[in-house]
Amino acid sequence: LLRGKAYLKERLATQIMIDPAILPYNEPLMAFARQARAEGRKIVLATASHRIFADQVAAHLDLFDQVLATEGSTNLSAVSKRNALVAAYGEGGFDYVGNSRDDLQIWGSARRAYLVDPEYGVEQAARKLGNVETVIRSPEPKLKLWMKALRLHQWTKNLLIFVPLLASHQLGNLELLLDGLLAFICFGLCASSVYLLNDLLDLEDDRHHPTKRERPFASGQLPLRLGLVLVPALLVAAFAGSLLLPWQFAAVMGLYYLLTVAYSLSLKRIVMIDVITLGMLYTLRIIAGTFAFGVSPTFWMLTFSMFLFQSLALVKRYAELRRARRKGDVGQTRGRGYFPSDLDMIASLGSASGYLSVLVLALYVQDDSTTALYRHPEVIWLTCPLLLFWISRIWLLTHRGLMHDDPVVFALKDRSSLLIAALFALTFWFAL
Repeated sequence: LLRGKAYLKERLATQIMIDPAILPYNEPLMAFARQARAEGRKIVLATASHRIFADQVAAHLDLFDQVLATEGSTNLSAVSKRNALVAAYGEGGFDYVGNSRDDLQIWGSARRAYLVDPEYGVEQAARKLGNVETVIRSPEPKLKLWMKALRLHQWTKNLLIFVPLLASHQLGNLELLLDGLLAFICFGLCASSVYLLNDLLDLEDDRHHPTKRERPFASGQLPLRLGLVLVPALLVAAFAGSLLLPWQFAAVMGLYYLLTVAYSLSLKRIVMIDVITLGMLYTLRIIAGTFAFGVSPTFWMLTFSMFLFQSLALVKRYAELRRARRKGDVGQTRGRGYFPSDLDMIASLGSASGYLSVLVLALYVQDDSTTALYRHPEVIWLTCPLLLFWISRIWLLTHRGLMHDDPVVFALKDRSSLLIAALFALTFWFAL
């Protein structure tokens, strides 16, 4: 960078490969350019991006008659771009389409100015030039789109924070409930920060994925710059709120964040380490809850969660691999370390882990500490067949290709799963 933007862009362009076929394009702008070309007008791609990238995009779109881009020692931006266009077509001899403050100098020398999703304050400044012809605007991001990007539906996983409160039979303690609500919000903000970071890191893989390519950032519905601002903002808000809770809670949340970032950067590509990490992330929520409420994590609680969430993590991988095999892929899945041929082994490991959680639940019923907590501990035995049925059904549906990318999200929308959850809670209530 000390040697200039042009040099930096050249080094980046020679080190990084892009796939122009999966990039999100502004369709109203594409239609506008195609219409202009159909009218016999010359279409030029004049960009501050490096020529390597510009040529690749131009070749893919097959729309431009000429490409002007950053190359050599020239960073084709602002005055440099204006000078290049004026040299080629004369003062006022071209129309220019842009969006940034740097484009104001170019519009000053253009015959007509076309603005596309202009940056803040750019439209007002451009109109003072007196040659603005049209402003092309993309639809404003709706609240639903932001909710999708922040994965607010995933916040339901943070209800695991309340498990220690339920297990200690203190759900009626208003002060602890308020602490739990604060812990829930802090963990949600932290998780949303990680989700945004993960989406930004996974843009390339997501854009190749049949369903993940519709995510807000991968599809271009949300600008990347907003994601870059929100990632640290949400994280700061999460840890600021945690100052009102025991420091151990913030420590566990910090561990969750670091582990999730490590997962996004590399662990998700390592066979079996990825699913073990996913299972640990669920268990960390329960551990965070124990510190938020000032109760001790029990052996049974941690062991049960470890096996159950390991099974659900393997469900997630099985569903992804099954889709890959249906598409005819036989090689290693993109961004993962698995092959479609691993399906049978993953199914065996996942179902075994799920059934082990049932065994742990059965042993919990027989524990002396359990009999001290419940007046009718034998009633809890009814939860064992309920859990057996649910785990078996989840794996059967996954085998049939009916599983969502995330089994937890699937369970929250599945009537049978919600009914089993209600029966599960009712059984424990009768045991009290």
